[in-house]
This record gives sequence, structure tokens and C-alpha cells, in this order.
Amino acid sequence: MTRSDWGDWLVRDVEEANPEGVAIWYLGCNGFILKGTGGTTIYIDPYVGLGDPPRTVRMIPVPFDPDDIEEADAVLATHEHTDHVHGPSQAPILANTGATLYAPDDSIAVAREEEAWTDEWAVTDEQLIEVTEGDTIDVGEFTIHVEQASDPDATHPVSYVFEHEAGTFFHGGDTKPSAEFERIGDEYAIDLAALAFGTVGQILDKRTREPKRTRWYNDENQLIECAAALECERLLPSHWDMWKGLTADPTALQHHAQSFEYPQRLEIVEIGDRTDL
Repeated sequence: MTRSDWGDWLVRDVEEANPEGVAIWYLGCNGFILKGTGGTTIYIDPYVGLGDPPRTVRMIPVPFDPDDIEEADAVLATHEHTDHVHGPSQAPILANTGATLYAPDDSIAVAREEEAWTDEWAVTDEQLIEVTEGDTIDVGEFTIHVEQASDPDATHPVSYVFEHEAGTFFHGGDTKPSAEFERIGDEYAIDLAALAFGTVGQILDKRTREPKRTRWYNDENQLIECAAALECERLLPSHWDMWKGLTADPTALQHHAQSFEYPQRLEIVEIGDRTDL
């Protein structure tokens, strides 16, 4: 059972919010909540697990208990890694709210087969919907486009573009620079992009348990390369806070971004913070 370090204040803050456009809460790791003017609420990659100590050690609080969530229309997963598809973090949201999980095929396979969400929680098979690049989903007041991502550590990663009358939000999952990003930047007017940022560190190998030089996320130059190609107005670095040995200082990105036209602004947030479109 997941126990929140913060009680239920963050969940209640989301439920009680009445944004004039789109409110976006950062959950740490690569998790976000979007809530629109009409009340549509979408969770993206929410994860409240503790990792696999001592290999992966969570460095931030557990900000909510999934059983406390009473309002959600959809949960989206970008790829199949455990901090993006995780039954204890996400299945209770579906069970409590009737929300739908949208995710690529290998992520759906984790939910259906490896973690057996429909057996372990009150989740129906109809709540697990497979998506792929090129798909468009309508969830309440949001139109969501499934786009390309480039993550060599994942078997089938995707990114998402959320269009709303208040603006456009891009969530890249754990993507690194992609040849597709210039096209995506031309096709959508991206106001805010969330991209994974971190350092290179010594992480225990999953098989041998020996320290191994590991790069899972963008470094400073890769992150700005992504943002410049996407032509996003604002760049929100994510994932930099999560794993011991891979944490980073997002304020250092100021120096890397200052000579580029995009991003025009850095949006530095911490776990539990809200920003708006």
C-alpha cells in the first residue's frame, strides 16, 4: 500500500482548483496532472513507487496516495518503464474514478500481462486503450496527439501533445533529441514542453548489481537541442529530482539556453508546484 508523505493536500488542491485555462502540477519524476477550465483532469506518468533500492533510490517525497484520488478522466503513459507504468501508482486511479489508461502497446502489455491490473484491482479491460504514433484522442476539453519519441532504453516510447484553447503542452516522456522534433515544432505551436533532464551516474546494473556508467536522460545540451527543435516558448525540465546518482541542477540550463531563440523561458518547478497555460 502506498503511503503519501504529504497526506491528501495535493489531491484536494487539484480537485478544488478552478483554472481559467490549464493548470499543470508537477508530481516529481516525470509525472504531471493537467486540469482544464471545464474540469477535465488528466494524469501523465504518475509514479509513487520507491524504486528498487539500492539500484534506484527515490530522492523525493511520495506526494499522494492513489487511493485518495476521486476525480480523473484519463491516465497517460509514455513508455513501459516502471516509473511510467506502475500498477500500485496508477491502477487505483482507474479503479476509483473509471478513468481510461492510454498507452503504447508495450506499456499496455505491462498493465495487462506483467502486472495483471484487471485481476489485482477493479479495472476492466475496456479501461486499457492502446495508442500509437499518429493517433488523436479527445478527452474532455483536451485534444491529445500521440507523437514520436526517441528513447533507446525503451521498447516503444511515445510523446504527447495536449491542445487546449488556453495553449499547447508537450510531454516527451524520457525522449532524447529526435529528427521528428522539427516537424512537431512546425506542426504545433508549443507553449510549454516538459523534457527529462539528468546527469550521468554510477547505477547498479540490473543483472550483475555492479556499478555501471548510466545515462537515462538528456544532459544540458541535449535538452536545449530538443527545446530548440520543438520551438517551445517555455521549457520545463523534469526527472532531474528523482534518482540518487542521476539528479541535476535545472538552473544550470539558463547558461545553455540563453543564446538560442527557443526556449524563450525556463520554467523551473519542484515537486508539488503548479504552473499554468
